[in-house]
Amino acid sequence: MEITASGMEKFAHLVDKLHRSVALCESLRQEKSHLEAGLRDAQLELAAEKTEKEKLLSQVEALLKDREAIRLKVENMMDTITMLEIEADSVRK
Repeated sequence: MEITASGMEKFAHLVDKLHRSVALCESLRQEKSHLEAGLRDAQLELAAEKTEKEKLLSQVEALLKDREAIRLKVENMMDTITMLEIEADSVRK
């Protein structure tokens, strides 16, 4: 009778380990699923951020071109003003 009780205890212990292993596997599956969903979200966010970065870089390039064009126009206006001042001075003399 002692051997049977010990055998049943070992069997019960194995069944308990099996249930814990199954529960652990299920928990790990759920965690994996959750992490995969988080990864997909992060990848989508990264793609959106990359698109936004490209858009902003394009805007910066356009602004730099506009700035250069305005700088050249201002320089030309300053040269024209200088020439007009020189002409005005020569007319006064």
